[in-house]
Amino acid sequence: MTEPFFDASGGAARPSHPIAMAHRGFSREGLENSMAAFRAAAQLGYEYLETDVHTTSDGVLLLFHDDTLDRVTDGRGRISELTAAEVSTARIGGREPVPLFDDLLMAFPAARLNLDVKDWNSVQSLAAGIERHAAHDRVLVASFSDRRRRAVLKLLSRPVASSAGMVTNALFVLLGPVLPAAWLRYVLRGPLRDVQALQVPVRYGAIRVVTPAYVRRAHALGLVVHVWTINNPAEMHRLLDLGVDGIVTDRADLLKQVLQERGEWQGS
Repeated sequence: MTEPFFDASGGAARPSHPIAMAHRGFSREGLENSMAAFRAAAQLGYEYLETDVHTTSDGVLLLFHDDTLDRVTDGRGRISELTAAEVSTARIGGREPVPLFDDLLMAFPAARLNLDVKDWNSVQSLAAGIERHAAHDRVLVASFSDRRRRAVLKLLSRPVASSAGMVTNALFVLLGPVLPAAWLRYVLRGPLRDVQALQVPVRYGAIRVVTPAYVRRAHALGLVVHVWTINNPAEMHRLLDLGVDGIVTDRADLLKQVLQERGEWQGS
């Protein structure tokens, strides 16, 4: 793990303090992925913001989680089938416009951005956005799809931080307990060739993912472990005691308190 994205929390082989990441910003009012939510997280001192990208039919990159506007806005329709002008009339929670990728990059020039690529339509537009802002050192490219994630990386002029997709994560979870460390490193050398982080939930269904052994195996391979989406302080403490390197949360206020109690808060 050497990419500058991680430097705000210590750099070196692994961050010296856990990364605190605000999931879609911070809003107790359901204003996820809005500029109001990102401002709220920044005001709490968060240096790391998690968000999602989708692209409109005319090629404009937006910060939005769902394929459609229906769940969190007063608008309707699939983003990939709408123009940017049409999306601009929708309001998150009836109040906040859907922000552009450019809006966030310019409003928070010091923020580190964890970017989840939600659709193939966003591969070229995200790569172009990163290049346009020369944001290589401050982004981590993530996706459930390893193919989609790698497609973004191939279009960039410089390396960026990246986290494993679903298939790579599944291989690590399933093979880790049964293969010796040297064999695990050999078998996963391809899937992990451009990966610095494993970003995972505590569980996948009945399978417990984040265990002490899982964290040890990841660290032995030079990978950091970020766990999502953790909103309970007791669970935050438990995971930090296991040695995870970062927590993604909807409750940025509670995670900040937990890290302050532990003397591990590294926000501004």
